[in-house]
Amino acid sequence: MEPELLHGVTDGVATVVLHHPAKRNAMTAAMWAGLPPLLEALAADPEVRALVLTGAGGTFCAGADISTLQGSPDEAQALAVRAEDALAAFPKPTLAAVKGHCVGGGAQLAAACDLRFAEEGALFGVTPAKLGIVYPSSATRRLVALVGPAAAKYLLFSGELIDTERALRTGLVDEVLPSDALDDRVAEFTRVLVSRSRLTQAAAKEFANGRTDRDAHWAAQARAAGETAEGVAAFLERREPRFTWTTTSG
Repeated sequence: MEPELLHGVTDGVATVVLHHPAKRNAMTAAMWAGLPPLLEALAADPEVRALVLTGAGGTFCAGADISTLQGSPDEAQALAVRAEDALAAFPKPTLAAVKGHCVGGGAQLAAACDLRFAEEGALFGVTPAKLGIVYPSSATRRLVALVGPAAAKYLLFSGELIDTERALRTGLVDEVLPSDALDDRVAEFTRVLVSRSRLTQAAAKEFANGRTDRDAHWAAQARAAGETAEGVAAFLERREPRFTWTTTSG
């Protein structure tokens, strides 16, 4: 089958599947180029409350399809950076569900997600030093923010693969699940995400990503939406809250 990005939306959760099984879901130029418009469409869909990025079969993504680097490496890297930035800017919670190899461009995409859940036995690697590639500054900063300077340098300098135990210890992943338990845990956790206040999540994502000049904006949104009043009332009445704020509310 041709390399492609598969996607669907179920119960408020969009799932994007990296599908290139002949090369362990390595990203082609067309896949890199196709990710930003796909994410833009999903972000605009009012039914989408969260997004899961995963790979087809038993692996997440083995990186960039090396054949795409033979023509214009700079152009290929620019496509990857645009895709990574689009994923990092997605306005709703994102989660990478990782099985098997998560290497190179795959690790770049996983790091651009808000959260990363991995199956035991997964392997992670940031491998530009094996190819003489200068890792993009945006991707480097994102990696440092996740794992700290020392662990980021270890990964970048060596290109070595690390297991889930070390990835969890360094903060590269948030949860490690036993074999065959990843899909159920991701489904369970995304149900939690969908049930929570989109207002809280949107503001928290902006602040966590370094935007610190919008306190007044979000305070006004909170007052207008009445989400706090609903959350407190639901707690006191022992019922599930009915949060109604959407990204189009303000």
